[in-house]
Amino acid sequence: MELLTAFMLGFAGSLHCAGMCGPIVLALPAIGPNRATQMAGRLAYHGGRLVTYGLLGVVFGVLGQVLSLVGVQRWVSIGAGMLILLGLFAWPRREGAGFVARPVARLKWALGALLKRRSVGSQFLFGGLNGLLPCGLVYVACAAAAATGALVAGVQYMVMFGLGTVPMMLGLGLAGGAVHARLQGRVRRVIPVALTLMAVLLILRGLSLGIPYLSPDLSANAGQGRCCH
Repeated sequence: MELLTAFMLGFAGSLHCAGMCGPIVLALPAIGPNRATQMAGRLAYHGGRLVTYGLLGVVFGVLGQVLSLVGVQRWVSIGAGMLILLGLFAWPRREGAGFVARPVARLKWALGALLKRRSVGSQFLFGGLNGLLPCGLVYVACAAAAATGALVAGVQYMVMFGLGTVPMMLGLGLAGGAVHARLQGRVRRVIPVALTLMAVLLILRGLSLGIPYLSPDLSANAGQGRCCH
């Protein structure tokens, strides 16, 4: 259930990815004269992003595992869900925030050098660095990965989240700017729905109601973790 939720968050959030990172994807240079080499470059780019998301999963999975062992995983899950809901009130105003726009602009400028290289390796590296760009949806996924309470589960969650973004972003890269222009108007409608669903699922998980998959009994798992010491 968690992996399906992660994939759906990535898939729904890929409209946001298309709006924010679409120009970057469209700017990726072709690395060869035919469709096969172009596809190889695009797949390398997304492979780099998935590696970065997997590494983030390691970090937040370990964090969640530590929190689970000390018995506060439930509250982390509930707190993450509440923060997402509170953040939705700031969504319409978030895009114009200077403290977000300036670092993003500088990072994109730093990545510009990689756009001049025409190789599969450079596009893989570009995708990996692109995965580090500040992104609210990635933060949400990281919080959910921590809420899984386990290293492996955190990695799986982040990778599935990344895989959910691939179909839309890959299609955008292959189809060109016409699709990107049509997607812009849909971003604001889809993202709040996806974030609300994720917040509700995190809160339900933290409530530990004993409902399989949806709200499992986390207190029992925490107790088992403490008995190992």
